[in-house]
Amino acid sequence: MSDPKAASALRAAQMYYLQDMTMDAIAGELATSRSSVSRLLSHARETGLVEIQIHPPQGPELRLEEAIRGRYGIAAHIVPTSQNMSDVERFERVAMSAARLLPLFFDSNMTLGIAWGSTLDAISRHLPKKETHNSTVVQLNGAGNTFTTGVDYASEILHRFGQAFGAGIQQFPVPAFFDDPATKEAMWRERSTRRVLDLQARADVILFGLGSPFAEVPSRVYIGGYLDRSDYRSLREEKAVGDIATVFYRQDGSWRDIDLNKRATGPGFPVLARASRRICVVSGLQKLPSLRGAIATRLITDLVLDEHLAEQLIAG
Repeated sequence: MSDPKAASALRAAQMYYLQDMTMDAIAGELATSRSSVSRLLSHARETGLVEIQIHPPQGPELRLEEAIRGRYGIAAHIVPTSQNMSDVERFERVAMSAARLLPLFFDSNMTLGIAWGSTLDAISRHLPKKETHNSTVVQLNGAGNTFTTGVDYASEILHRFGQAFGAGIQQFPVPAFFDDPATKEAMWRERSTRRVLDLQARADVILFGLGSPFAEVPSRVYIGGYLDRSDYRSLREEKAVGDIATVFYRQDGSWRDIDLNKRATGPGFPVLARASRRICVVSGLQKLPSLRGAIATRLITDLVLDEHLAEQLIAG
């Protein structure tokens, strides 16, 4: 191991986790301070030298996870939260937990599809390091609108995922929504576009949040200049409750006949369903209608959510 810091972190981690030495004892052996040992242990966790798994006994979270699996056939990962926690705090807690879970599902020789947005942005900031080989992270939907190309925003998220996993990244430099469905159809026939679409269709894992007009933490598609008044009116009339990668759906999971989807650049749900693992990350009670609709699409295989949202999901 050529990196001196990594070597020291590994040595400290072995002493702490395998030999049950205290931080004070490790500091004495390494001739350093206790605070330095603490930083080395944090570095070992953040870079993947140490992976911590929690196997809880039967408790509220586990009962909720079993209830969700039994009712919906979905593997739930419930994040404990307190009653007095704000939605912003819940959002950050859930994003951090999703970031720490992702390395369990994504590895070498795999393709990860990600849908940009507030949730993925937050997750990308908490990703631990896990070196993989021959892996790719692909953008699932365009991010441009009449105000911005969206390239900087989406590429920053992709870059963080690529750095965390040592993966190649593939951007999708098209608008989030075309003005004319015919333009989209023509663009989708281009070989350069088809290459990205084919990569999306071969994704092993997809990771997405749920866009929602109800959330306290605003979904970027609703606040970033992507929709105009006629779009909002159309979505209300068609009873859309949320979106996955800018593809809108109703409470019953239907989506094909929603007019705006003809211009959306996100993959149709049958394409997303090809991925063997489809991880949805969601928090906040305001997203309950969006979550119910997303479950009805039958896309979700894994669900990372806060405890209170899980309780309401099962209660309804």
